Amino acid sequence: MTDNSRPLRLGFPVKVMGKPGLKSGDTRRWQKNPHLKCSLELLDTVLDYLKAEKLDMYRLSSDIAPYATHPDMPQFHNMVAESDAELRAFGAKARAYDIRLSFHPSQYVLLNAPNPELTKKSIWDLSSQAEMLDRMELNDEAVMITHVGGVYDDHEASRARWIEGWEQCPEHVKRRLVLENDDIRFSAADVLWIHERTGVRCVFDYQHFWCLNPERLDMRDTLERFLATWPAGVRPKIHFSSPRTEMREVKQKITAKQRADAKAGKGRARKGEVLKAPVKATARVKTVLRPPIWTGHADFTNPFEFATFMRMADGLLFDVMMEGKAKDLSLLRLRPDLLRFAPDVAARFGITQEDAADLAADEARLDGGVSADDEPDVDEGLMAAE
Repeated sequence: MTDNSRPLRLGFPVKVMGKPGLKSGDTRRWQKNPHLKCSLELLDTVLDYLKAEKLDMYRLSSDIAPYATHPDMPQFHNMVAESDAELRAFGAKARAYDIRLSFHPSQYVLLNAPNPELTKKSIWDLSSQAEMLDRMELNDEAVMITHVGGVYDDHEASRARWIEGWEQCPEHVKRRLVLENDDIRFSAADVLWIHERTGVRCVFDYQHFWCLNPERLDMRDTLERFLATWPAGVRPKIHFSSPRTEMREVKQKITAKQRADAKAGKGRARKGEVLKAPVKATARVKTVLRPPIWTGHADFTNPFEFATFMRMADGLLFDVMMEGKAKDLSLLRLRPDLLRFAPDVAARFGITQEDAADLAADEARLDGGVSADDEPDVDEGLMAAE
């Protein structure tokens, strides 16, 4: 049972950026015989870092058991069972540290794929990850988040086909699986439609809700409906991120004709095109500046936007997975920002003036300069091609 008096949690996904050298899993190629046991040994140190920084929610990489479900590599298929003792010890440590864990299977795990073999393989992937959480002996707050999937030229049929995939899942998968609204295909209304027919729990994604809400649902009402899909005694979680606002830099190849024009002094930008710099006669690539795409995640969280959201959600209980591209660094910055600009919101996460000195030290470290993660985690990449 969840202690409702416990402060809300803030979490981040997969990669640790605040302490160089910490790895989130065994990434060796199959020829080196990677193993879940090695991943758990690396993640044991990650738990210590989370405890030291008072970061109490973390998304595990969906690849911590390398090749465990690769159809052509049966030598890896038993690694989860082989790691039973290590998984139990890891789960016990996470519980002792009061750190909430989750998975977000990759975009290639699809329950609504038109190809039955892909659905079957996806259920295998989900079963493996659910088994890991079960062997960790974690409660029902430890979940696996998935999206509806592709549209495949028929939105309604694809939405209905997810239910068929759900019905094929074993019970230990259904116990852990939760469904998230996405930003370009299946809205919050779609997710609630599926919930009404399956009982699957739902995770509300704030940025996705802004990007895709053709039904014009009210945010507070929709959030309450999502939270109500979780059983009593199990604290829900949501996802939050701010959109990127900076100009995008897009690299484009330069044709032979464009180089010739540049050499002749005609290397101007096309109509409506904004170049970062004039095209040189010898250039092979040009950098075109374009406006942001609002589905992109910012490196850090806008504290004013987050505080506004949390005040709108006053009185509701849920943990928040922050999906800023700067990972844990975005939390190390957000916490002092909340204490400074919105102490009422900070208090909901157990952040008070007693933490001010430690949070100021975090800010001082960040002022030394950080770089965001350029590549998406496998868990947060674009949806698979339809």
